[in-house]
Amino acid sequence: MTGVLGCIKRDGRRPAVHTAGIDASGQDGAMSTTGGMASGPTTEPLDAKALRAKYQQERDKRLRPDGNDQYIEVTGEFSRYLDDPYVERVEREPLFDEVTVAFVGGGFAGLVTGAKLKEAGVDDVRIIEKGGDFGGTWYWNRYPGAMCDTAAMIYLPLLEETGHMPTQKYTMAPEILAHSQRIAKQYGLYDDACLSTEVTELAWDGESSRWLIRTNRGDEMRAKYVALGTGPLHRPKLPGIPGIERFRGHTFHTSRWDYDYTGGDPAGAPMDKLAGKRVGVVGTGATSVQCIPKLAEACGELYVFQRTPSSIDVRNNHAIDPAWFRTLEPGWQQEWLMNFTTLQTGGFADDDLVKDGWTDIAQRIRDRVMAETAKGEELGPDTILRAFQDSDDEKMAEIRARVAEVVNDPATADALKPWYRQLCKRPCFHDEYLDAYNTPGTYLVDTDGKGVEAITETGVVVDGKLYELDCLIYASGVEVGTSFARRAGFETVGRDGETLSDHWSEGMRSLHGIHVRGFPNLFVVGPNQGANLISNIPHNLTEAGRTIATIVAHAEASGVDEVEVTEDAEREWVDLLQSGGGMSIFGNPECTPGYYNNEGQPMTKEAVLNMAGYPAGPVAYFQYIDKWRTSGDFAGLEFRASQASG
Repeated sequence: MTGVLGCIKRDGRRPAVHTAGIDASGQDGAMSTTGGMASGPTTEPLDAKALRAKYQQERDKRLRPDGNDQYIEVTGEFSRYLDDPYVERVEREPLFDEVTVAFVGGGFAGLVTGAKLKEAGVDDVRIIEKGGDFGGTWYWNRYPGAMCDTAAMIYLPLLEETGHMPTQKYTMAPEILAHSQRIAKQYGLYDDACLSTEVTELAWDGESSRWLIRTNRGDEMRAKYVALGTGPLHRPKLPGIPGIERFRGHTFHTSRWDYDYTGGDPAGAPMDKLAGKRVGVVGTGATSVQCIPKLAEACGELYVFQRTPSSIDVRNNHAIDPAWFRTLEPGWQQEWLMNFTTLQTGGFADDDLVKDGWTDIAQRIRDRVMAETAKGEELGPDTILRAFQDSDDEKMAEIRARVAEVVNDPATADALKPWYRQLCKRPCFHDEYLDAYNTPGTYLVDTDGKGVEAITETGVVVDGKLYELDCLIYASGVEVGTSFARRAGFETVGRDGETLSDHWSEGMRSLHGIHVRGFPNLFVVGPNQGANLISNIPHNLTEAGRTIATIVAHAEASGVDEVEVTEDAEREWVDLLQSGGGMSIFGNPECTPGYYNNEGQPMTKEAVLNMAGYPAGPVAYFQYIDKWRTSGDFAGLEFRASQASG
C-alpha cells in the first residue's frame, strides 16, 4: 500500500452532516450534504465481478447523450470569462512588418520552441500571446493552491539551460509563472513579443510564400514560418446548466480568479473577503482539488457540487535539497525525462528517479507481469491486461480506503470514493483536499452522477433543493475535444483557400503531429499524433520545439522558401497511427465519462485520430523523432524554392 497521509484535524472536529436548505418551491427543509446518494457505504473488498458491476453502474448513471455539447462556449454574454484580470492592456500602434518565425501562443510550447530556435541561430522570432505575459496555462491559472501535478524536475522545461532549481517536488503556480518569464528573458523572447494580442486570421500567401497574420490590434504582419502552440488547456468552458445566465450573485471561472472579490493573492495570502460568504464551486476535477482546501479555510460556508469524485492519491510534496541538486551531472534532466517516460509507460529501468503516483501504478504492473512470467506464464497481451487490471484494482482500493481514513463523516467519505479505473480520469495527487471536508462549514453536495439541476437568481438547485449563494465559482475546466479553430480562436487558411478545419474535418491529419499537407511553413506543437504523453505534456512540447528549430535552421541554411510534408508521407503517418498496437487510456468504453473518452460517447474516426499517438508508445516516438531530425534527411518533407523566387 502506498500509505495514507491522514490529514484529519487534530481536534477531531467533524462537519455537520445536514444543513438547512430551501427546496425549489422556497420551503425550508433538511438537506444532506451528500445529495442524492441512494445507498449506504460500499465496503472493500469486492470481488472482481462485483467491482466491474459497480464501475459500470457508476459509469452508466453519468452517461449523457449530448457529450461535449453539454458545455457552453464562452461567447456572447459569457465572453467576460475570457477577460484578462491580471494585466491591463497597453495600447500600441498596429504592426505592418515581417519576421522569420511567428509563434502563436506564449506558453511552454512557444517558450521552448523560441528557445530552441534561438539556440539554432534563428534570432528573428516573434511570439504572439493573448495574455499579458508569458506562461500560457500558468499565466491564467492563478487560483489559490495551484501547482503542477507532475514532478517539477521533469515538468518545468529548460531547467539545466536556465540553471533553475525547483523549490519543491511539486512547485506552486507563482514559481512556474516566474520560470516561464525566466525562459523568455534569457532567450530574448520579450524583445519582439506581441502580448495582450489575439490572432484573428492566419492565411498563406502563395505568391510571396509568407503567412499573413491579422490580430485584434489591427496588425497585418507577415512571417516566413508560423508555429501554433495554442494548446488544449487555455480556453475555459462552462457547464450548460439550465439558468446559468440567471444567477445574480458574483461568478467567475477558476482560470480567471477574481482576487478583488475574494481577497488574497496567488502567493497564498488569506482570502479574507470571503469571511461570512456562502460560496459554491461547480466541478471536482484537478483545479477544484487544489483550490478547495484554500476556500474551506476562507469561506463562511463552502458548497462543493460534485458529479464525479476525483481519484485522490498521496502527493507527499517536499522541498528540494540544494546540496543534493548540485550533485546532478550535466544531462540530468533528459535522463529524468526518459526515465519517467519509460517507467510510466510500462518499460523497465534500474531506478525510479521521479517516484510519484504516475510511476507507482506502472511499477505494480511490471512486478505482476514479472511474477507471472517467472511462473511460466507466456508474456502476451492477456498477461499484461490482467496485470493492469489487478494492479489498478489494488491501487483504487487503496485510494478509496484513504478517503475513509481521512474524511470523518462516513456519508461524505462514501460520496468522495471514485468507482472507476484510475486512468479513466486524470489522476489527482493532494494531501489537503480530502481533509478540507472535515472543516466546519464545508459541505460536499453530491449529485449522484446527475450534475447540478438548475441555477436560479440566488443559488444552485440539486435534487429539488436550493443552495443559496453569494458567489458561484466554475471549476468546469477548459475545452478539450472541440475543433482546433474554436480552441485557437481563429481559422487557419492554407494553400488554395483550404482551412485547417476542412483539412481536419474527418480528424487530424499530419506528419509527426507537426506538419500538415497544404499548409507550407506551418508547424503545429502539441502531443497529439506524436508521443501523446499526457502525464507530462511539456516533454512533448520540448521535443517538438527541437524538431521545428532543426527544420527551420536547415531550411534557412539551404536558402529554400517553403517546407511542406508530402501527401504520401502524411497519409502513411495517419495509416501508421491507425494501425494500433499498445494500450491506450483514450476511448475506453468502460470508463466513466470525461475528456479522456470523448465524454462517454462513441469514439468516431475523427475522435480517434484527434487523440492518436505513436503506436509503439512515447519512448519509441522520442527515439524515432530524435533519429529522424538528426539524420539530416527529413524524410517526408519537401524543401523547395517558391514560384516567386524560381
